[in-house]
Amino acid sequence: MPAELTPQEIVVELDCYIIGQREAKRTVAIALRNRWRRQQAPPDIQEEILPSNIILIGPTGVGKTEIARRLARLAGAPFIKVEATKFTEVGYVGRDVESMIRDLADRSISMVREEHESRVQERAKGLAQERIMDALMPPLPTPDGKIPEEKRSSATHTKLRQKLQNGDFDEREIEIEVSTDHSPMLQVFGPMGLEEMGMNLQDLLGNLSGRRRKKRRIKVREARRLLTKEEAQKLIDMDTVTREALNRVEESGIVFIDEIDKIVSRMQKNQGGADVSREGVQRDLLPIVEGATVTTKHGMVRTDHILFIASGAFHVAKPSDLIPEMQGRFPIRVELHSLNEEDFYRILTQPRNALLKQYQALLLAEGVSLTFTDNAVRAIAKTAARVNAEVENIGARRLHTIMTTLLDDLLFDAGSTGVAAVELDASAVNARLSEIVENRDLSQFIL
Repeated sequence: MPAELTPQEIVVELDCYIIGQREAKRTVAIALRNRWRRQQAPPDIQEEILPSNIILIGPTGVGKTEIARRLARLAGAPFIKVEATKFTEVGYVGRDVESMIRDLADRSISMVREEHESRVQERAKGLAQERIMDALMPPLPTPDGKIPEEKRSSATHTKLRQKLQNGDFDEREIEIEVSTDHSPMLQVFGPMGLEEMGMNLQDLLGNLSGRRRKKRRIKVREARRLLTKEEAQKLIDMDTVTREALNRVEESGIVFIDEIDKIVSRMQKNQGGADVSREGVQRDLLPIVEGATVTTKHGMVRTDHILFIASGAFHVAKPSDLIPEMQGRFPIRVELHSLNEEDFYRILTQPRNALLKQYQALLLAEGVSLTFTDNAVRAIAKTAARVNAEVENIGARRLHTIMTTLLDDLLFDAGSTGVAAVELDASAVNARLSEIVENRDLSQFIL
């Protein structure tokens, strides 16, 4: 994480995308900054400083997931969101809890590989261009089979290179040779998967069969993309990528466990029934959160310093219903507040990715300029707050359903009517939505 991002600055960045929830933002900002502070601590104490995991409590659609996702982007950290309900106790059908760490490692490998590829992108483009030039105008080799450099730097080649850079040959077809992987796609079922044994079946079969080359006839534009990617992969050291990626998982990885309240057992002990494995999932999660070593196909991953952020509505259960050991591993609890009419107004207008801006961008692609008067935005916010109060509170997600209903005809007709500009005011909003809002049965299905 960049050293210049203080907790105050982290909150400012989060404010660009998430409205309200000040306390939650402060809490995650401190947690993120503490990770950087730990890395500056003396080595003898560094290992002893463990992250303070967080539980975000609040109804759906108030920003819990978005806070965690934006936090990870700010930190440039590997991030994964998992649903607690997907996991089952060992011995039951379902995913085992260690799979979240394997998925996090995969995500980190992809992140670091993309970073390394971006660093060599210009060089890879140059190498790809030379291969395309050879396909366009194959040079004559010398008796020893080598291509003389003076031929590559001749006036003809210089002119060809310039035309290639200008895109003059983009639609011309050429024949190139690219690598292809013929290893079959296999899935192994059993009590212990290959992941647990630290094996990657695809890599194993790939090494046995070898990477084969295949000739393809494609346009220069597509060849440039394929060859640049292939050359970039040749230029990076995957061993270095793997080491860096696993270190990033261990030092800055973030796991967001959603719906953790759904694995709280609400039945009496020994009563059996559907809750039978819920406490077992918590007990399986416990060593991962406490600190364990997980085997992945990329190598061993220690979870001691991974930050776990859990969330749940906790309508029926309470955080205190979690098993005591799990409560102890999530010492920080923050309650997020339900959204009101003013919050909806700000969500529609203030964030960088505000919903109104998204729809304006979509319609601009059809040549339609969409604008909203201030009273129209107020009417949309008022409708969202009212429907959430009367039907079911789904937070900011209600705005998506309302906007889709409001703009349904415009989104369907745009591009075929020739309309260049549309302005919506409060009367237009109310005319479109009032009948649906008044009809409770319609509201439940449409809004």
